[in-house]
Amino acid sequence: MSAIEKLKVFLGEVKVETKKVTWPKPDELKESTTVVIVAVFLITVFIWVVDLILNRVIRGLVTLG
Repeated sequence: MSAIEKLKVFLGEVKVETKKVTWPKPDELKESTTVVIVAVFLITVFIWVVDLILNRVIRGLVTLG
């Protein structure tokens, strides 16, 4: 089977599988997007706080030595 034939078969299978997908409704999409944005914000704040604490601890250890 040539590369072109393999590509045609692959694209045909992609088309079939795409028709099976259940796409989210606009309300579900907005809700999911909101959840992701809030989660990213919370994780960012958490990492910032941990970084701040570790930075101060390491500075304290360096000044002792």
